[in-house]
Amino acid sequence: MNLYLKSRKSKVESRKKLAAFTLSLLSFALNAQEQPKDSVKSIEEVLISGVRAKDKNPITFTNVSKTQIAPRNLGQDIPILLNYLPSVVTTTDAGAGIGYTYMRVRGADGSRINVTLNGVPFNDSESQGTYFVNLPDFASSLESIQLQRGVGTSTSGAGAFGASLNLQTKTSQPNNYAELSNSFGSFGTRKHTLAFGTGLHDNFEMNARISKITSDGFIDRASSDLFGYYFDANYITKSTIIKAIAFGGKEKTYQAWNGLEDEEKLKNDRTYNSAGQYTDEFGNTKFYDDETDN
Repeated sequence: MNLYLKSRKSKVESRKKLAAFTLSLLSFALNAQEQPKDSVKSIEEVLISGVRAKDKNPITFTNVSKTQIAPRNLGQDIPILLNYLPSVVTTTDAGAGIGYTYMRVRGADGSRINVTLNGVPFNDSESQGTYFVNLPDFASSLESIQLQRGVGTSTSGAGAFGASLNLQTKTSQPNNYAELSNSFGSFGTRKHTLAFGTGLHDNFEMNARISKITSDGFIDRASSDLFGYYFDANYITKSTIIKAIAFGGKEKTYQAWNGLEDEEKLKNDRTYNSAGQYTDEFGNTKFYDDETDN
């Protein structure tokens, strides 16, 4: 009788221990699924998660942060700012890196380089090329850049046979700020940038930038007159970010994409530009003043 009672008691205790163990496992699973309130991912990370490569991906890539961009950001276009990366070759119509600029990666031109802004395709829908001249000083509004060499992760936009270039705009700025940046260089090059942000107040913040870039260019009559702007407004809580972004630019560049005609000019007249050239009624060689791209 005593043996039977002890056996029954031990079975009851075993069942209680098993039930307690099961409840503890269930509680642990629920807690593991619940995300801490402080570990909220920003919306930028969500946007770029599908197009950015990570260390475990079989892709050759380079990440460039805003702190790496800043020392080089003196008004030149994004391709020129990246010309120090492996397998990258850049060219510029005006010869100063301002105006029309181009990049090749592993020999593939811009029409074979997939470019995205916050995950949104930027390549021109007709030519598949990219024209950063339309976004003057856009580098001042970037958080980071990733260049993937070869076929990359992005499936949006142009075919990424040569490379994928992903640009991520600046993330939330919790503190208010105001910045004025001025650069001066060779060939009459000047860049003026004004940027400011309100900081985070009652879950709202705004950031804005306006830029003016001008240059005479190294090549004859290869001037550039550029204006760009960037604006974002953010609503931020512990679990949500709603972001509105507007940006654009206006460019006026004198045409300078013809190149030199012969070896003689390469030796003796390297700045020669044939765009706008004509012969008047007296046989004099002249150039139009308005041979510009707008």
